[in-house]
Amino acid sequence: MHRRTLLAAALAGAVVTPAFASGTARAADPGPSVTRTGTTTLDSQALFFVSYDGLVNNNAFQKNGLLTYKGYQYAAWYTADRNAVVGRRALGASTWSTVKVGHTLRYNDSHNVISMGVSRVDGRLHLNMDSHSDGFTYVKSAAGLLDNPGGLSWTASRFGAPQSTLDGLALTSQFTYPQFVSTPEGRLQLSYRVAVSGNGRNALAEYDGTKWTNLGEWSGSTGTYTSEHGSSTARNMYLHGIDYDRNGRLHTFFTWREQNGAVMCNGGGITNHDTGYVYSDDRGRTWRNNAGTVVGVTGGSDKVSVNDAGLVVDPLNPDHSLMNQESQFTDSAGRPHAIISYVPGRFGQCTTNYVTDRTRNGRAFHVRRNASGAWQKTEIPVPLNSSQRTKLILDKYDNAYAIFPFGRVAGASAASGYTDWKILFDGSGLNAFGEVVIDETRVAQDAVLSFMYQEKSSGTTPSALHVIDFRLPA
Repeated sequence: MHRRTLLAAALAGAVVTPAFASGTARAADPGPSVTRTGTTTLDSQALFFVSYDGLVNNNAFQKNGLLTYKGYQYAAWYTADRNAVVGRRALGASTWSTVKVGHTLRYNDSHNVISMGVSRVDGRLHLNMDSHSDGFTYVKSAAGLLDNPGGLSWTASRFGAPQSTLDGLALTSQFTYPQFVSTPEGRLQLSYRVAVSGNGRNALAEYDGTKWTNLGEWSGSTGTYTSEHGSSTARNMYLHGIDYDRNGRLHTFFTWREQNGAVMCNGGGITNHDTGYVYSDDRGRTWRNNAGTVVGVTGGSDKVSVNDAGLVVDPLNPDHSLMNQESQFTDSAGRPHAIISYVPGRFGQCTTNYVTDRTRNGRAFHVRRNASGAWQKTEIPVPLNSSQRTKLILDKYDNAYAIFPFGRVAGASAASGYTDWKILFDGSGLNAFGEVVIDETRVAQDAVLSFMYQEKSSGTTPSALHVIDFRLPA
């Protein structure tokens, strides 16, 4: 665990073997398609301000800002007067019922998103919000609220008071990026970052229906990374997501961000480098690299480190403005897929302005592990025209869908080995600002792609917040 190994030999190029590459597609399976079925309005005047090139109501790393559970869909956002609200609707309904949960946004910081989670063990909805290298606000519903949505009223009295701890469990004074994930047993885990960008660690807490437990940190910020330009001794591991597959394996892709800008060719870039991957078969207690070797123990002294062997599945130096916190999904066989994006080398070997260069020349790539265990990568032939993130889902036939900034949707078939990417919806008429928030939980439940987007505005003028639905192959 003291050397850095690139799995470049296991990574295929931009063109992959078609037809049988996914290992699951059959000739009779339909390819990817989206049929728009409707749009609903959550808020005609939602809070709008731009920071870090994004919106607080529509940041793609906002895991479960929109989710579906037992026939109802839930959404969380900030209103024009900065109140945190949660809405719900029966699937297919055109109107939403909303409640205020007793918190108002403190700062104009787009990282202070609202993330939701469901603890199936007791039917509660959980919210974590307003946290960027700071404290957080936590709210949970009454037990059973999500198990009986038709029989229980949707009122503020169903939610507890806002807290600065998890029912008395204090985590860290520098808390960021809450992401809830439900375990196969129905418990709820909270992934979060301790400390700050460039020098932070990932950690987990777990709720069992009666109490929260802090499982501890599992990624490390120490060690030396050296590029052709210089070295850095501190960093942060940014997750592309954290998800259980149907077999109970916990997957996460990530990229490293170095603290020291000396690793870059130009100070106008960004120090993100390499796409890595680890997994856990014991509910996040220990972490293994792609070869199955333990590389970190949650809450222990051995953390997943930049110097560990076998972490990197797609090597890239810090000179290409690689995006952090992009997207991931698992297919029907439990194989991991991810979307990453950066400026390819054909546009030059040194980005000098991260936003400008990504907007002009950025491209997204589909990275996945195939049935034989090899890593493959395909460029998606759609210009980003944005510095922002792209989301990924897979349908029941393992067709892949990339949801780009501005609500554009592209798809590729499993039968082709994901070589036939094409635009399925061009986003026309949405007037979407940029990133969108995907309902990752709904795809498997009723074969619907549902995402939340906010209309473009200027300054701090509020704008409409919507949810749009597309039927997928059933």
